[in-house]
Amino acid sequence: MFKLLDRYIVKTFFGPFLFIFSVLFFIFIVNIVWIQLGQFMGKGLSYWEILKLLFYFGVGVINLVLPLTILLSSIMTFGELGERYELAAMKAAGISLTRVMLPLFFVSVLLSFILFLFQNNITPDFQRKAKNMLYNIAQSRPALNFTPGQFIDQIPGYLVKFDRIEGEKGENLEGIYIHRKANAYENQQSIRAQKGKLVPSTENKNYLKLILFDGYVFEDNIANKDFASRNRQPDQAIRFDTLTSHFDISEIINKAIEEEKITEDYRFKTYTELTGTIQNVKKENTKTFNSMNIDLISQVNPYVSYIDKAPAYKKPVVPQIKLDTVKKDRQLRLLSGAYHKIEALKISVKNREAQINPAIKGFSRIVLYQQRIIAYSVTCIIFFLIGASLGSIIRKGGMGLPVVIAIVIFIIFYVMNLSVENLAWNGTLNPYLAAWLPNLILFPFGVWLTYKALTDSQLFDVEKYRTLIKPITRRFAKQKEHQRYQ
Repeated sequence: MFKLLDRYIVKTFFGPFLFIFSVLFFIFIVNIVWIQLGQFMGKGLSYWEILKLLFYFGVGVINLVLPLTILLSSIMTFGELGERYELAAMKAAGISLTRVMLPLFFVSVLLSFILFLFQNNITPDFQRKAKNMLYNIAQSRPALNFTPGQFIDQIPGYLVKFDRIEGEKGENLEGIYIHRKANAYENQQSIRAQKGKLVPSTENKNYLKLILFDGYVFEDNIANKDFASRNRQPDQAIRFDTLTSHFDISEIINKAIEEEKITEDYRFKTYTELTGTIQNVKKENTKTFNSMNIDLISQVNPYVSYIDKAPAYKKPVVPQIKLDTVKKDRQLRLLSGAYHKIEALKISVKNREAQINPAIKGFSRIVLYQQRIIAYSVTCIIFFLIGASLGSIIRKGGMGLPVVIAIVIFIIFYVMNLSVENLAWNGTLNPYLAAWLPNLILFPFGVWLTYKALTDSQLFDVEKYRTLIKPITRRFAKQKEHQRYQ
């Protein structure tokens, strides 16, 4: 009897499961299409290349599609069982709700394990394929990586911006601005041109040829010159009708001449490999932060090391100069020196922050990616508990109320995911806690709903809540007189 019942419940579950999974996967793929497809359409890529690339990107959404599918399918399954009074019949036959939920609980555990294997072994391979395909596209169609109206730093040593990109392969350009990256002690150069043509170099594949028309070259030759010579340096603007520039892109091309060559990315690694990566990043960050601490301490007070080594029984260091005893002009010089020193320290601290924030963000990204390999699998089980309990309580099947409730719960989960992710990147929240916090919040909610379902709680009975608030509303309601006295 129980084998027949289990088979029937699992069959009832997998009917909506397959349909919902297909629909949700298509919806998430459409979202990727809106984000990614704009930079590929109309630029010489075949439909097969576009579909292949979108499929590689689409594999990464399985970790969100599967938990939502389990949530929605479990709500619909138990909702239909309750709506057709099959749950009531099972309970009348002495079969508890726990026993009814048991086969689907094992199914959700199996699906969560499959999701873990998928994220750990298959997703990294598809991420690698997508990355290599993008670089191979960059080699044959370099204009694909440029977005009109935005500064792009993908060409090593240069910042470029194109107002318009046209042509079958994106080779025709308008409104061109090129700036060579240089520090304050190197020669500066910027180029403006009305139009241009971007083509791969026929002489050397490691170079990208850019033919510019009707523009200016602005140069400041300030290398190896003092400030006085720089101030006397006249502004130089050279007008040209045609200018051919070659950009070295060997750094990009050499990484992706062959497929599967790009491997240096945390998203290409398994859970075990990420553990070693995290340890290495942690050691590098520790060295960097320690050197920053030593540098800042030496700038703040050159006598810190002396004070730390001084015996405790000695008197504290006495100030060498008292401002009250020196002349005003020297007071001003001392205060001015102290002020400039403090300002220099502020600038130094800001520069250190610019180094610290990317290190924290990079470390948090790796930890979040690793922990979510397991966390999303556990989310499947939590979503089943929530979905099965809600379905048995509301007793409504179909695509109406269950869909609304499932979407609301998933949106809450998704917003929590994004919020804790931002907190982890800022260094406010521990990345390990950030990866598990949504599950830690939803798990007690799932246990509470399961308890309510097992005790036949009328959680969504409107009349029950009306009865509770009726005494309150009666106090504020206006007493109507009888019609005969009006």
